[in-house]
Amino acid sequence: MTRGAAGILALALVGCAVGPDYLRPDAVVSDAYKEATGWKVAEPHDESNRGNWWEIFGDPQLSALIESINISNQNVRLAEAQFRQAQALAAQSRAALFPTLDANASITRSRSPTGLVGGTSAGRIINNRSVALSSSWELDLWGGLRRALESSAAGAQASAADLAAARLSAQAELASSYFQLRILDAQKQLLEDTVAGYQKSLDLTKNRYDAGVAAKVDLVQAETQLKSTRAQAIDTGVQRAQLEHAIAILIGKAPAEFSIAPVPLAVTMPRVPAGLPSELLERRPDVVQAEQNLVAVNASIGVAKSLYFPSISLTGLFGSLSTAAGDFLTGPARTWTVAADLAGPIFTFGGISGQVRTAEAAQLEAMLFYRSTILNAFRDTNDALVGSMKKREESEAQARRVRALRDYARLSRLRFDNGVSSYVEVLVAENDLFSAELTAVNTQAERYAQLINVYKAMGGGWVDASDPLAAAKK
Repeated sequence: MTRGAAGILALALVGCAVGPDYLRPDAVVSDAYKEATGWKVAEPHDESNRGNWWEIFGDPQLSALIESINISNQNVRLAEAQFRQAQALAAQSRAALFPTLDANASITRSRSPTGLVGGTSAGRIINNRSVALSSSWELDLWGGLRRALESSAAGAQASAADLAAARLSAQAELASSYFQLRILDAQKQLLEDTVAGYQKSLDLTKNRYDAGVAAKVDLVQAETQLKSTRAQAIDTGVQRAQLEHAIAILIGKAPAEFSIAPVPLAVTMPRVPAGLPSELLERRPDVVQAEQNLVAVNASIGVAKSLYFPSISLTGLFGSLSTAAGDFLTGPARTWTVAADLAGPIFTFGGISGQVRTAEAAQLEAMLFYRSTILNAFRDTNDALVGSMKKREESEAQARRVRALRDYARLSRLRFDNGVSSYVEVLVAENDLFSAELTAVNTQAERYAQLINVYKAMGGGWVDASDPLAAAKK
């Protein structure tokens, strides 16, 4: 290799890359969560294993349903296809950095017509044989190709984060729908028990009315109470069926082919650890995606600026060309070509500068979106944390209220049976108890929903991550 060729090769491999190198911009964030203080914010990335966060609830059926999302959920499969496209584009950009080598072989048989002036081979049949290897290489002196690779690689990372976001969204939606369904099962059981209790109350009231002890209004009130509760039980069945349909779609099944048998709600209710590390924000796919999109558009500035400079391409050909089979692939039949091509802009009338300004504006847009995404991530996390804590407190308060109203209803029934009070007092006490029990069940559902929101806001939860991080802070 000549010194000139070696110099060109060195420039191609280590030449400067025009355009700005990526630097993570400052983001307006606090050092810790408002609702869980004492933890610093780390740089976002998407390399950590999020773990199967849903397993902390200890429900095998929920785990089986969520595991099927990666296989059958249509939105997840769509995101996977888009990720494969982004990977392929990155591979194309990487290939542009290296020389191409092509092979060509041909054989033709021809006969020229007779009677042509000066035709020495008129009427002869000629066989032409050729074989050649050709190569071309665009030297990346200004880094335009490397910036293109940087942009497409970041695009692939952003697509990977989008895939993670699709999975997380589907998982959270399925878990939320599943717990709503189980809460409806609990409500239905409560309604059925209440209907049975109201039926007994109606029978007793009817016996008392027949005996002349109770008034007609007591009997009517008891009947109204029973019928109203039965109507609520029917509506609960409709809501449950709709949730089953929603879960079927999430796991890629036809609603008519899917059902979940009613079972009592018996899952672990985990508590949010005190001092939850804000490093877990690095697990949020939307933050990762926003940053990788910023990396991509930042690199596109270099791609645009490289158009200001000339491009240099090297081409070469080596092969054999012969009309005689005996001479083919011998020394006299050999042929070769080496060429260098230089092309560069002279007048573009602002075309290239327009591309550069477009890329710079896109970079500013992506940076602002990245900062906004981080702020929204902290807002989501604080909202979910405070919602989870307050719903836990509300659930405990509702449980105490139910216990108190249960005693009140029992005492009211005793007072009525002993003739001390009217049935109105029993009716009010039982209605208050029933309403409180429904509210307690609904609060439990909201508590599950808020806890799932914490997992989602954390980009997959704190399972297998918060304890090591917390220990590192001590």
